[in-house]
Amino acid sequence: MQIDHVTIRTRDIAGAREFMRTVFDLEEGERPAAIRHIPGCWLYSEGKPIVHIIGSHGAGQDRAAEAIDHVGLRMTDYAAFRAKLDCLGIRYSPMDLADIAERRLFLQMPGGPLLEAVFSEPVPA
Repeated sequence: MQIDHVTIRTRDIAGAREFMRTVFDLEEGERPAAIRHIPGCWLYSEGKPIVHIIGSHGAGQDRAAEAIDHVGLRMTDYAAFRAKLDCLGIRYSPMDLADIAERRLFLQMPGGPLLEAVFSEPVPA
């Protein structure tokens, strides 16, 4: 397993984008069609989208406007991992991104931190 990406929630998408581009020499790139309705951007390094920035207004308990939102973990064998979560009784939300041939599972750790398991495999038709 490898860290796939980090998602940063912010009120200042443009400022965060320019800061990350200037300081870390990241390049803005495409986002999957399924999530383009969410304000934000993906920043790439060496052809990989490693920083995801999303807009936030901050509301409710534990929803600070400026925060690390979640960590993505690059994994293999989507079916086996999903079966493991089912066996353990761990709830998750799937997201298939057919245009980039990735499948994702979102799950929460005890206490609330969000994790995203990312699998590079085609989405079944």
